[in-house]
Amino acid sequence: MTAPSTAPAPPNRGGRWIQQWDPEDETFWNETGEKVARRNLIFSVLSEHIGFSIWTMWSVLVLFMGPEYGLTPADKFLLTSIVTLVGAVVRIPYTFAVAIFGGRNWTIISAALLLVPTVAAFAVMEPGTSFNTFLLVGLLAGLGGGNFASSMTNINAFFPLRKKGWALGLNAGGGNIGVPVIQLVALAVIGASAGPRVLLGIYIPFIVIAAVLAALKMDNLASVKNDTGAAKDAAKDAHTWIMSFLYIGTFGSFIGYAFAFGQVLQVQFGRTPLQAAYLTFIGPLLGSLIRPVGGWLADKYGGARITLYNYVGMGAATAALVYASMQKSLPLFVSVFVALFVLTGLGNGSTYKMIPGIFQAKALAKGLRGEEAAAYGRRLSGASMGLIGAVGALGGVGINLAFRQSYLSYGSGTGAFVTFLAFYGICFVVTWAVYLRRPAAKVQETSATEAKPQLSYAEV
Repeated sequence: MTAPSTAPAPPNRGGRWIQQWDPEDETFWNETGEKVARRNLIFSVLSEHIGFSIWTMWSVLVLFMGPEYGLTPADKFLLTSIVTLVGAVVRIPYTFAVAIFGGRNWTIISAALLLVPTVAAFAVMEPGTSFNTFLLVGLLAGLGGGNFASSMTNINAFFPLRKKGWALGLNAGGGNIGVPVIQLVALAVIGASAGPRVLLGIYIPFIVIAAVLAALKMDNLASVKNDTGAAKDAAKDAHTWIMSFLYIGTFGSFIGYAFAFGQVLQVQFGRTPLQAAYLTFIGPLLGSLIRPVGGWLADKYGGARITLYNYVGMGAATAALVYASMQKSLPLFVSVFVALFVLTGLGNGSTYKMIPGIFQAKALAKGLRGEEAAAYGRRLSGASMGLIGAVGALGGVGINLAFRQSYLSYGSGTGAFVTFLAFYGICFVVTWAVYLRRPAAKVQETSATEAKPQLSYAEV
């Protein structure tokens, strides 16, 4: 039977609020919830997609900035580091904005805010502009990085636990595709011998369209409320910080490499802007498309297992990059870099799937069952996602700063790749030690204290 209390109330004319939402109720989900959730997912992806494009537009704009702009390679890496840093930091307030304003309402606002960095860049993008001015405008572009956190928090509330890996992977993957799309558009613009302002002008109307469609098609969930207690509990939970660390390895790598790839090709391999643009979009595109697959694999086999094996692949690919960099082999370098992008995408999907699974496992370990356990899991996973997403994105800052220092010190990116290889090795050990290793003492303790002793974090 369908429980009347779980049917979404007619949205208010002025705000499209759904008063009751219970995706864990299978009858409600099959008859009503899934259609509404999918509709919100589609338009959330659109807004987040453009947000990623605006956030990473400076990875493309620096390709236009020839000697007449007076910037060194170190200046450009610093510029992209600043953009990445702001995009990471604003993810925290963007997470809480969903409950304050409503998922639909905040999607409208956050999409409209993308006009600010785009118009500002349009105004200053010309030779003679000071480096400090470029840095200030780059700070504004960081707003686009926040859209991911609010979008993921919003979509997390719409879907049941059994669908979260797929839904969050699709939402994030669709957003991540904004990176290669703006790189592809830039390729067309550079190929047509047009300037960077043409690229920026193309995006302004699409920002407006995304905001309008969010207003017309999305909903707010009244049940999503900020819980300062949950935020504090999530911040105190060791798993929030462990997953933040692992997400640095996956998403931090994806966004860091997306910003840096074109510059590496220009500085280390002497590619022209057009030659670099021909190659830079391939890795981010495949990494974005594969992210939902990472979530699906995590749903099926366990996020911890997929994440562990993924770090093995990332380590192997990075070792190959060290060799390619030392040998100055462009074909090998590009091929392996693209493979590394694919692995970051898989890891993005599997690590984000782990978050709700971990807190659901903690709920069951506390003896909670049914809706009570689901509510506990949603509460802490939703609170932790913004923090994990923000810390993870800081990995992109580290990657760009590592490249900057490597080129200043050694004239190549080899030193940076050796550092990344060591980091992936640490991520592998942490994943295994925390989520897959089952010491005998721990098993005995678990069996004595949990109602479901067979529960293992390897299942998340």
